[in-house]
Amino acid sequence: MQTRTPAGRTGRPRSASADAAILAATRQALVELGWSKLTLGDVATRAGVAKTTLYRRWSGKNELVVDAVAELFDELSLPDRGSLAADIEGVVLQFASILARPEARSGLMAVVAEATRDEALRERIRASIVDRQKRLVLAGRSRAEQRGELPPSTDPEESARTVDLIFDMVAGAVVHRTLVSAEPADEAWVRSFTRVLLQGLAAA
Repeated sequence: MQTRTPAGRTGRPRSASADAAILAATRQALVELGWSKLTLGDVATRAGVAKTTLYRRWSGKNELVVDAVAELFDELSLPDRGSLAADIEGVVLQFASILARPEARSGLMAVVAEATRDEALRERIRASIVDRQKRLVLAGRSRAEQRGELPPSTDPEESARTVDLIFDMVAGAVVHRTLVSAEPADEAWVRSFTRVLLQGLAAA
C-alpha cells in the first residue's frame, strides 16, 4: 500500500497509520451509508481521528473517496499465467472482482459523476487511479514482447498511445459491463473480450 499526499499540502510529516485508518473507514462508510450520506465527521469517528486531521490531508469528500477507491485498485497485479491472453484474463477478472465490491462501485460512480464539472477532481482520478494502473499494461506488453507474442515496440510515442488505448479499451469495457449494464464479467465474458482485444492487437 502506498500513501498518497494530497496535491499542494505541506507541513508536518504524514502518519501512514492514520492515513490507512482514514481510507479504510471511508470504504466502510461507503458500504454502510453510501455516497450521499457519507460525511467527513463520520469517517473521522470511525477512524478514531480528529476531523481536522482529515482536512489537513484532503480538501473534501470527493478527494478522500478517490484515494480510498484508488487504494483498492492498487491491489491489482498482473499474474504470469504463461501467455498474453491468459495474463489479460487474469487481471480483467481481478478488476471485475474489485468493481463488484460495494465500496468501489458506489465510490467510483459518485466521483466520476462529480468530476464531470470539476477538472481538478478529474485530474485526481487520472493521477490516482488511471495513470497508476497503466503499469499493468506496460508490464503485460513487456512480458508479451519477451515471449515473442508481440513485436518489440520501437517508437516511444506510438508505444505510449498504444498503452493508453489498451487501458481505455479494458477499463471502459469492464466498467461499462459491470457498472452501467450491471452484467457479470465472468470467465466466459472475459475470455470472449480478451479474444476480441487480441485480434485487434494482432491486426495492428
